[in-house]
Amino acid sequence: MYNSGHLFDWRAVAAPPDAQPPAPLTMRAQSLAARSYFPEHAHDWGQLVYAISGVLTVAIAGRSFVISPDQAAWLPAGVGHRVGSLAGAEFRSLWIAKSIGAGLPAEPIVHVVGPLLKALIVEVVDLSPDDDGYAGRVTRLILDQLRRATPIPAALPWPRGEALAGLCAALYADPADPRSAEQWGRELGMSSRTLSRRFEAEIGMSLRSWRRHMRLFKAVELLGGGMDVTGVALELGYGSPSAFIYAFRTEMGAPPQVYMNGTSSKALR
Repeated sequence: MYNSGHLFDWRAVAAPPDAQPPAPLTMRAQSLAARSYFPEHAHDWGQLVYAISGVLTVAIAGRSFVISPDQAAWLPAGVGHRVGSLAGAEFRSLWIAKSIGAGLPAEPIVHVVGPLLKALIVEVVDLSPDDDGYAGRVTRLILDQLRRATPIPAALPWPRGEALAGLCAALYADPADPRSAEQWGRELGMSSRTLSRRFEAEIGMSLRSWRRHMRLFKAVELLGGGMDVTGVALELGYGSPSAFIYAFRTEMGAPPQVYMNGTSSKALR
């Protein structure tokens, strides 16, 4: 979603030139500017993607995740991924060597970050390997927390085909776009029935359901970037703030402000 010029003026961020493999654990702290992203890449080690503030968008293998500061994405070694932020974020990238990764999830997952794990992530930034054994104890606690992580269904599906990927990219850029399936079909040179069939085949849900999910993901991203509820409702194309609040509460289990304050960790489903 980041490399289409008509979406936003996304800016690629180069990997730090002094980056070294973890030995055995490395935390990198970095501020991501608004509309910036790391191009697709992979590591020979595991990575925990997290933001202590702001909202991150993580794309892997045609799927897109939006994670808030009460969530993180675990990426095993070798998994290609892109990470970016629409409104800016305080990014934390925890690299874990395969030599100490026994028992960690073998597949990419999104999971809740509880208070203890959040505190450990903040703590490890300033640790020195020769810190009288303290660094090792913190590392073991982090690994224990990751082994206990419970996956949550936070993925926003993304199509494989170019035509539908362009459609989804356009809707992601402008969630308030009012065009119907029939209008989009004409835009893409196919009937609305063909469009619906292809969407179901590639995405596993209808275009209408995907748009609803996408709007809620965008809501988390925009709210995390500091936009107020009224602004988000207008940005997403809801008729009123109350309509947006109702839709958000129905899917997420809490009103927007309560959810973003971390009192609810219910994920989209």
